[in-house]
Amino acid sequence: MGESNSRKWIDSKELLIRSAISRATLNNYIKLGVIPRPVVKSPVERRKGTKKIGYFPESVLDTITEIRKLKGKGKPMEAIAKEMRTSSQEPVYGGTERRSSVSPGTGHKEPVASVEVPGGGLRLTLDEVTTPAYLLNYQFEIEWINEAAEREIFGKPIRSIRDVEFRNVFRLFLSWEFNRFVKNWEDIFAYHMAFCKARMSREQLGQLYSGMSGREAEYLEEVYDRAEKVPSEKIHRRSVDIEVHGGPGERYLVYTTFFREGMFFLYVRADRAQESIAKFLSDRETVVRDLLHQRLPTLVSFSVLVADLQNSVRICAELPPEEYFELINSMWRILEESFRRFNGIYGKRIGDGVVYYFLKKQDPHYLMNSINCALAIRARMADFSHEWKTRKKWLNDLYLNIGINEGQEYFSTTTPSSTNIEFTALGDTINYASRLSNLARFGTILTTKNAMNHLGDDDRRGVRYGIRKRLEDREVFVENVFSRVDDLLRDNDTWRQRFADIATLPVTEITERRAPSPDQGSQQAPSVP
Repeated sequence: MGESNSRKWIDSKELLIRSAISRATLNNYIKLGVIPRPVVKSPVERRKGTKKIGYFPESVLDTITEIRKLKGKGKPMEAIAKEMRTSSQEPVYGGTERRSSVSPGTGHKEPVASVEVPGGGLRLTLDEVTTPAYLLNYQFEIEWINEAAEREIFGKPIRSIRDVEFRNVFRLFLSWEFNRFVKNWEDIFAYHMAFCKARMSREQLGQLYSGMSGREAEYLEEVYDRAEKVPSEKIHRRSVDIEVHGGPGERYLVYTTFFREGMFFLYVRADRAQESIAKFLSDRETVVRDLLHQRLPTLVSFSVLVADLQNSVRICAELPPEEYFELINSMWRILEESFRRFNGIYGKRIGDGVVYYFLKKQDPHYLMNSINCALAIRARMADFSHEWKTRKKWLNDLYLNIGINEGQEYFSTTTPSSTNIEFTALGDTINYASRLSNLARFGTILTTKNAMNHLGDDDRRGVRYGIRKRLEDREVFVENVFSRVDDLLRDNDTWRQRFADIATLPVTEITERRAPSPDQGSQQAPSVP
C-alpha cells in the first residue's frame, strides 16, 4: 500500500511516553481532529493482560511537538486545531473533511478509511466511519447516527432528540427544516420509501408516527404507490444525489445492509474507493454488535416485569452447588417461552431474578402483555415447583415473586461483554417494580396504581385485582382497591423500615384474568390459558 507500508507505527503507550502528554490530552487531540484515531489491533509483541492496543503513525509525535510550540506562543487550542485541519495534507479523522492520501511516487489515491497496521490487513471500525451513516429500525426510526450524517444529510442535530417517535425519518423529511436544507428532499423521501414498501403494507403507513396529518398521510400513500420495492439482497447499493441549498450538490453511493435489528445506511462519496467499505459491511456480526453497543438512549413508554425467586439465599445454602444451578437454569429455561410469547425483551438477570421489558411501540397491548406474562409464569412456576419436589424428594415450595410497573424512561443498551447485549432502562419505573418483587410473597403479583391507571377500561375490568386485609381472625380479599405500602406493613416494623423508600406508593395485587364480556370484541389482548 505504498505510503502505509513506508510509515512507522507506534502504540499508544509508547506515544504517551515519548510525547510526555497525558491520555486525557491525547483523547482531546483525537476529538479535535488534529491527530487520527488509533487503529485498534492485537499488540505486535505479547503483553500480559492486553488483548487490544491502539497504533498511531510515528509522525503524530511531530504533530504534538508543533502543537506544543503553538501553545507556547499563546494560541488557544481551538485555533490551533482549526489551523492544522486546514493546512494538513494528512487525512483528518475527526474533522469535517475526509481526504484521500497519495502514495509518494505513485500518484495512486488510497481511501483514508483503509489503514494497514503492523502484522495485519485492512481494518475499519464503526468509530472510524466519518462518512454519513445511520441505523433505522423497522419503524424507520433512527437508532444510531454519526455526526457526518447529521451535518451532511439532515442538516440538524438528531442525537439530541430523545423521543424515538420524533426520530422517524419520514417525519424528519417532511419537516420544514429538512425542506429548507435539501433542495431535492422529495428524492430522498422516495428513496427511503422504497425500503418501507419492502417492509410495510400501504395500510400500515398511518402507524409510522403519531400526530400524522391527513395531508402527510396522503403524501406517504402517493409516494408509496410510485416506489419500487428494494430487491432482496444482503447489501443494497445505489447512487443518491444530495443537493443542499446554498452549496454544491454531492453524489453518494449509499450502501444499505439489513439486520434483524434494522437497516444500516452508509453514504460514501461516489469518487472514493470502496474496497474497505465493502469489507467493513461484509463483517455483519461486528457491524451489528457495534451498532447495538452505541444505540442512542431513547425515551420510550414501557411496562417492566421484575421476577425474583423467594428465599434464594436459603435455597442456595441447602442445595449442593450442582443442584442449585440445575434448579435456576431449568426454571428460567421453562419460563423463557412465556416471555417470548408476550413480546418481552430481556433486560438482565439480577442474582436469581430477571428483568423483562414490554415496549409500547412494539405492541399497543404492552401493559396487558406484561400482566398476562406474569400470570402465565406464575402458573408455569407452580407446575415446575411440583415437578421439582417430586423428582428431588424435596419439601420446599418454589415461588417467583413479581413486581410490575409502567412508565416512560430512557431506554438503551449496555455491553457487559463484547459478545453480550443487555437492554437497560433507568429511573423510578424499574426501581419501583424491583422493590415490589421484593415485597411480594408466595408468588403474588404486585403492581402500582399508576400501571393500572394506564390500562384501558375493558382491560382493567378483565383483571381481578385488590388488597388482602385482615378482618379479626380471617383474611379477606377486597377487590378493585389500592393500598399504600406502609399501610400493608403496619404490624411489621422491620419490613416497614425495609420498604421506607416506597412507603407512600399505592399498590395492588393481581390475582387472575376474568372471562371477557361478550362486548369486548377482538381488541382484547390475548388471554392466559
